Amino acid sequence: MRRFWKEVALVAADGGHDVQLDGKPVRTPGRASLTLPNPALAEAVAEEWRGVGETIDPRAMPLTGLANAAIDRIAPAPAAFAAGLAKYGESDLLCYRAEHPLELQLRQAASWDPLLGWVQERYGAGLTPTTGIVHVAQPPEAVAALAAAVAARSPFELAGLSPIVTVTGSLVAALALIERAAEPEDIWSAANLDEDWQVEHWGEDELARKARDARRADYAAAVRFLQLL
Repeated sequence: MRRFWKEVALVAADGGHDVQLDGKPVRTPGRASLTLPNPALAEAVAEEWRGVGETIDPRAMPLTGLANAAIDRIAPAPAAFAAGLAKYGESDLLCYRAEHPLELQLRQAASWDPLLGWVQERYGAGLTPTTGIVHVAQPPEAVAALAAAVAARSPFELAGLSPIVTVTGSLVAALALIERAAEPEDIWSAANLDEDWQVEHWGEDELARKARDARRADYAAAVRFLQLL
């Protein structure tokens, strides 16, 4: 779609702030009003629309995309979406450790154990680490505690959490990030610890680097989205 507007403005609306193009409200793909819950996020989304060139490139508007997801996909059935996201807690990355070498095991423990300790203290969710990649069932009470923590989040928070969980493979890390119990850069390093180990010892090919850059961009957009809520 080509750019058809000249001015982007924010207008107070029921439940938040609407983005308007030449006085007309922006609509989500589901034809709902693009209503943002607070001024900070609304202004950031408006800036994406101001920055559009001759044609709209959705990849250059990640905050708008996440807001659309919150409104169209999540808000109509937040409990179902939260339940699907919570399932990542049953096979969290932080619970699957290397069988060898010792140096990698020690790195994983140093990076991942504090996050597991945090989630146990914060939510009473004691997860059980294992070695290897064979699935190990986690304690039902821990899984239930994580599910409750996710279910308590708003549709906009769930929209930001979702890409972080899928990019990192860790629901625990995503919850630590949204509660500011860990820094975004530390969470990224923890999630990519195994890959960084591989690169250190065997190098990185171009396709892997491009895939990592794409994941990093998705992660950064989701982090910013949550920080603006």
